[in-house]
Amino acid sequence: MFKKQLLKAKNLLIWGQEKLTKKQFIFLSSVLIGIISAFAVIFLKAFAHWVYSFATYINSTLKLSFINSILPVIGILLTVFVVKRVLGGTLEKGTSQILYIVARKASIIPKKQMYAQIITSSLTVGLGGSAGLESPIVITGAAFGSNFAQQFKLSYQERTLLIGCGVAAGIAAAFNAPIAGVLFAIEVLLVDVTISAFTPIMIAAATGTLVSTIVLNENVLLTFREKQTFDYHNIPFYVLMGLFTGFIAVFYARKFLKTEHYFAHLKFGIYKKALIGACILGLMIFIFPTLFGEGYESIKTLADKEPGKLLENTLFGDYADNSWVLLAFVGFSMMLKAFASGITLGSGGNGGNFAPSLFLGSYAGYFFSKFLNLTGLTDLPVSNFTLVGMAGILSGLFHAPLTAIFLIAEITGGYDLMIPLMIVASVSFAVSKRFEKHSLDVKNLAKKGNVFTGNKDTNILCTLEIEDLVKKDYLTIATSQNLENVADLLAHSDQVIFGVVNGENDLQGLVYFNDIREVIFDNIKAENILVKDIMVQPVQTADLFDSMQTVMNKFEKSNKAFLPVIKNGKYYGFITKSDVLESYRNRLKSMIFE
Repeated sequence: MFKKQLLKAKNLLIWGQEKLTKKQFIFLSSVLIGIISAFAVIFLKAFAHWVYSFATYINSTLKLSFINSILPVIGILLTVFVVKRVLGGTLEKGTSQILYIVARKASIIPKKQMYAQIITSSLTVGLGGSAGLESPIVITGAAFGSNFAQQFKLSYQERTLLIGCGVAAGIAAAFNAPIAGVLFAIEVLLVDVTISAFTPIMIAAATGTLVSTIVLNENVLLTFREKQTFDYHNIPFYVLMGLFTGFIAVFYARKFLKTEHYFAHLKFGIYKKALIGACILGLMIFIFPTLFGEGYESIKTLADKEPGKLLENTLFGDYADNSWVLLAFVGFSMMLKAFASGITLGSGGNGGNFAPSLFLGSYAGYFFSKFLNLTGLTDLPVSNFTLVGMAGILSGLFHAPLTAIFLIAEITGGYDLMIPLMIVASVSFAVSKRFEKHSLDVKNLAKKGNVFTGNKDTNILCTLEIEDLVKKDYLTIATSQNLENVADLLAHSDQVIFGVVNGENDLQGLVYFNDIREVIFDNIKAENILVKDIMVQPVQTADLFDSMQTVMNKFEKSNKAFLPVIKNGKYYGFITKSDVLESYRNRLKSMIFE
C-alpha cells in the first residue's frame, strides 16, 4: 500500500515536471525536501528528548544515577551492530562528506544515507552519546535532496542546489532558525553557489521551520527567552570573550581529532573497541552527567537564573549552593567535552560537532563571566555571556561567523544581542583562523585537496583525478643506453620526453627531445653519448595522490608542459598540462550544460 502511494506521488511529480518550468519545479522540490528534512528532525529530536527525560526521571525517582552511564554504552554498541549488520560495515560520518561528494562525486549521495544517519545517530546520541544530531540531520537532508534530483534526472548544478535545500531545511527545523539554516548551507557547505540559488534554499529553510514549529514541542528545541539588557560598557569584556572562545575552539578541534583518531585506530575488534570507548565515556558521564547526549537541557539550565541545578543528582549535589564548586564543575565539563565527543565517534558511535560546539560555547561564556564576577573585578550579565559564548565557539570551530551570529540571534527570540554576537563571533573566528587554516569538519579533507572553496577554478580542478589523466604508456630508457638507442625509440613513437629509470623503476632523470635534437641524428656522436650524460633532473614531480590544484601549482613552478608522476616512490607515467586544461574545459561544459 505504501509503495503504491509513493508510486502515485512520483508519477504526479513527473507530470508536474513536464507541465512546470524548470525554475517552478525546483521551487516545488525545495518545499518537498524542506518537509521531509523537517520530519527527520522531528523524529531525532523527539527521541533524544524522550530518552533524556526518561533518564532524568529514573535518577530523580529511583536514585539510580548510573543509568546515565549505562545508556551510552548500549547506544554505541547498538550503533556498531547496525553499521556492521545492516549498513554493510561502513558509515561516513560528519558534514565533510557532503563537501567531498559535491567536489568529487558529482553531488550524488548514496541512497542509504537517507536512513542510515537517522538510525545510527538516534541510537548513539539519543541514548546519551556525547555528540550532536545536527550533522546527521544535515546529511539526511542532503541525501534526500541529491536522490530526489537523481530520480528526476536533474543536472549537477540542480542536484547541488537541492543538497543545499536539504542542509538549510535541516538546520532551520532543528533550531526554528530559517536564516541560520540558509547561511549554514551557503557559508559552510556550498560556498560555490550563485545568487539565484538563494530563493530555493530560503524556501526549503522556511518550510522546514514551519513544519518543525507546528509539529514539534518547543521544549524539545534549544530556545531562550531569558536575556539581560546589553550594556555598551561591557564591550571590552566581549572582546576578551571572543579571544577566550577562539582559543577554546582551537583546543576543542585539536583534542577532538586526536581522541577520535586514537580510538578509531585501536587494534581491537569493532565490538571490543566500542565497549572500551563506551565504558570510558560512561565513567565520564557518571562523574559529569552534563556530558550526556546533546547537552541542550544543561545549556538551558546554565542560562537560567538557577544554574546550581546542574549539580543535582551528581556526586557534587551537596555543593549546589557553592558558586566556586559550580564554576569548577562547569570548567571541567567544558574541557572534557572534546574528549567525550572524540570517544563517542571514535569508538563507533555516530553524531556531529554542532551540538558540542553550542554546549562548549555556553559553558565557556558562563565560566568566563562568572569567574570575573566572583573575583569582584566587574559585574557582567552572566546569561548574556552564556548565549554569546555559543556564537564564539560555533564561529571558531566551523569558521562560520554569520551562521553563528544569526543562529543565536534567532534562538534567543530577538536581535538585542546583535552587537556582542558580532564582536565575539568575529574575534573568535580571527583567532581560530590564525591557528587552524581550515574548520574542524573539513580539516582532513583539505589536506587531500578534496574541498570546494570560493574559487570556481579550484572547485572544478578538485573534481579531476590524476589517475584519469596520467599517461602510463610512455617509453622509458636506462642510464646505460646511448642516444642511438633513443633515436630508435623516437622512430617508433611521437614522444618528446623520456623518463630515465633503473632496474627497480626508480626515476633517475629526464631526457627532452629538444635538448638532444642537434646530436641525435649524428650517428657518431649519438653512439658515444650516454643517456646518463645528457639527462636532467626533473624540476618538479607529481605524486599520484596529489590534488589537481597541487599539480597545477607544480606546473606553474616548473614552467614545464610535462610532469613525471610518482606512485609509492616509483616512476608511474607522465601528466601533461594540455590534458589537464582540456579535461578542465570539458568538466566546465558538463557543469554548465548538463
